[in-house]
Amino acid sequence: MSSSSKSVIRCKAAVAWAAGEPLVIEEVELSPPQPLEIRIKVVCTSLCRSDLTAWLSQAQPQIYPRIFGHEASGIVESVGQGVTEFEVGDHVLTLFTGECMRCRPCASGKSNICHTLGLERQGLMHSDKKTRFSLKGKPVYHYCAVSSFSEYTVVHSGCAVKISPIAPLDKICLLSCGVAAGLGAAWKVANISEGSTVVVFGLGTVGLSVAQGAKLRGASRIIGIDTNPEKSERAKAFGVTDFLNPNDHDQPIQQVISSITDGGADYAFECVGDTGMITTALQSCCAGWGLTVTLGVPKEKPEVSAHYGLFLSGRTLTGSLFGGWKPKSDLPSLVDMYLRKEIEIDSYITHNLMFEDINEAFELMREGKCLRCVIHMPK
Repeated sequence: MSSSSKSVIRCKAAVAWAAGEPLVIEEVELSPPQPLEIRIKVVCTSLCRSDLTAWLSQAQPQIYPRIFGHEASGIVESVGQGVTEFEVGDHVLTLFTGECMRCRPCASGKSNICHTLGLERQGLMHSDKKTRFSLKGKPVYHYCAVSSFSEYTVVHSGCAVKISPIAPLDKICLLSCGVAAGLGAAWKVANISEGSTVVVFGLGTVGLSVAQGAKLRGASRIIGIDTNPEKSERAKAFGVTDFLNPNDHDQPIQQVISSITDGGADYAFECVGDTGMITTALQSCCAGWGLTVTLGVPKEKPEVSAHYGLFLSGRTLTGSLFGGWKPKSDLPSLVDMYLRKEIEIDSYITHNLMFEDINEAFELMREGKCLRCVIHMPK
């Protein structure tokens, strides 16, 4: 492929034509990077549950044809006008939520909710509200302004972060979303204290990353909740001390948790994407200081309902996007922690698949048979 930032390139991409229908490998055209954008050769991309949820959803706007994917690593192929922080050949992680460094939240130091480069929901680029992909002259829409299920993609320079060239791209792509989101929820958002009791609802990649973060913070008890009994043994490797399957108990699970924790956990994390489960998590926390953090993306019913008495008695509910990390500022330090073997990533990867087998990854996740499938792009 040409490294000129002025040329359109043709590349293969997994195109979704309709909700829930198998992706089709198509040859698409990808425009050169516009001002403040970079074009990336994707090396590895992993399937995140939010990709699956968006692909299956009939409720969300039907933006098709579309290229999903947002958790990825790659190498800069070309840079657009005005880009100074990236050079051709740099190793990068893509970011589904960016960091412009200038808007009020970015400048405040209090939030990672960038007003300029936050979650993009219309299938377009942030800068000009257009697409960079096309097929037979017609637009192909983006996902989260990343679209990593393609050999090449274009992102805003604020939606990528330069990382150490010695970091293995087939592993640290998981820090682009899921693993970082869970660790940050435990460390930055909840700030779990040593000796505390933690309960985690949903033991996928994000939930197990919360568990890892809690373990590294010295939590004395980490209770994992999931309806899939096969997750029990795997969860222990990430720090879960007690596994509870709600289907095995006659009492509501929040009552079971309250009885075994002397009144509720210090911290509860909702990693399922079920707003009803948020209420259950709140009820699983202790009065006085119990903190519930919600990380999941709801599949339906976005409204949360809870009795005011839960809050009046001192419980707190907060949300967490990407674990509170400022992506460009904070992710390099997580990559360095991995390189120093201070955090675990490799064990979340249950499957490695070639790009042409991407539909298998979707089926594995839909059937609950994987944590992370890493998809390897053609070299």
